[in-house]
Amino acid sequence: MRIIATIALSLFLLPSFGQSLKKEEITKLADAYLVEGVNTLRDFLALSNLGSIPSDIDQNIKWCEEEFGSLDFKTSVLISDGVKYLLAERTLDQTLPTVLVYLQIDGQPVDASKWFQTNPFTAVLKNCDRADCHEIDWNALRKDWDPNWRIFARSASDSKGPAVAFIQSLRIFRQENIPTAFNIKVIMDFQEELGSPTLPSLVAQYRDLLASDVILIMDGTRPPGNIPNITFGARGIATLKLTVFGPRNDMHSGQYGNFTPNPVFALSHLLASMKDENGLVLIPGFYEGVNLSSQQKELINKVPEDRTEMLESMGIFQPEMVGDTYQESLQYPSFNVRGLQAGWVDEEVRTIIPSKAIAEIDMRLVTETPAERQIQLVKDHIEGRGFKILDSLPTDAERKQFPKLIRLESRIGSKPFKTPLDSPIGIWLRLAMDQSLGEGAYISMQATGGSQPIEPFISTLGIPAVSVRISNPDSNIHAPNENLRIGNFHEGLKMCLGILTQPYE
Repeated sequence: MRIIATIALSLFLLPSFGQSLKKEEITKLADAYLVEGVNTLRDFLALSNLGSIPSDIDQNIKWCEEEFGSLDFKTSVLISDGVKYLLAERTLDQTLPTVLVYLQIDGQPVDASKWFQTNPFTAVLKNCDRADCHEIDWNALRKDWDPNWRIFARSASDSKGPAVAFIQSLRIFRQENIPTAFNIKVIMDFQEELGSPTLPSLVAQYRDLLASDVILIMDGTRPPGNIPNITFGARGIATLKLTVFGPRNDMHSGQYGNFTPNPVFALSHLLASMKDENGLVLIPGFYEGVNLSSQQKELINKVPEDRTEMLESMGIFQPEMVGDTYQESLQYPSFNVRGLQAGWVDEEVRTIIPSKAIAEIDMRLVTETPAERQIQLVKDHIEGRGFKILDSLPTDAERKQFPKLIRLESRIGSKPFKTPLDSPIGIWLRLAMDQSLGEGAYISMQATGGSQPIEPFISTLGIPAVSVRISNPDSNIHAPNENLRIGNFHEGLKMCLGILTQPYE
């Protein structure tokens, strides 16, 4: 049973397309359909969704087909380089604009041993404070729900939660007989966490089918402070795998210590040469082209930021010094070591000199720092440190000829994008946020630190893009115990309801 049994249709029935709902009406609808939406999300979260497993993709496609079919959308499976996507579309009036909505459906891998629940794909509801979380019964939602309760499951925040907030808003409109203000197309991506490698070819192949006026991205977390926001850009990403080679085989550290070089130290010295103690990248030219004017800084720094609270929540003494503020730091490319490997540790530790040492790197990119250039800068820096760069395992001849051998493997993922804050899409979304949340209850950000595979839509279709941010910043996305705050899901419903009834001029 809903919080309120029904809402009189006479209150909400719109005489024509494009009449926005009032804030009070939006809140009542979100309240009335919250529990139904949460139950839908629970069902969806139960489906494992690794993009590398075809059966996972198929079961999630089936679920999405049934949901959008029940909402009077036409669905079709699109295939690009053997990878499946799902398109759902509904045309109300050919004279209306068309909004393309991007939904990410896949999730990161899970290590179930690190989760505080039996199965990461079986959602649990918990009441959390800073010190502890304890599980509560789902039926508690039907009585008097607390916005601070959280749903724990893989993809709860990234990004099935935002996807279901959008789907539930469409269901509300259907059940309450409320028309949306525009035609809608929805493209669902089942390999976003793999970098959406076939998305550019998909957009090129189905350009006419995907043609729209704007694209909305239902993905991404909010900044610290958890204020509802719309974000007008994202950084791109490129990854590197650096393998430094030592002896041909692992060697006994007692018999060969002081004689056989350990590749861990060679890799450590190399990494240390790439970034200083303040977090500034030392690779020549890495930041070239990024120049923030005082006007840009003023605009960027309108986003509220409590540095003391941020440092305390992260458990760190001080931030890196790339930008003067958190928001400014997001406007620069980053260089991150995301993983290291050499030998064994803990119970498996052994006294050896490892034969190789590996560093996995990710670089977040901005529009001024294209991936190809940044990768070449890294290569030039490595060669300048006396390494011979290989594209495969070293041969015996190479081992005899070069003192420092490294294999470099690179991959370019999503490209960065940036939409002007004062563009028509920005004006439209701010009007929608004013209607759904109220003036001053949200923020507009120029860019997020993460990456999204949206640039192909922008360059191929010639349309602007903005992401609608629903998930809480402390949601543990990509990590164990990922969660979505109930209050954020509720606000997500309100944001979607406001957008869907706001005319796009």
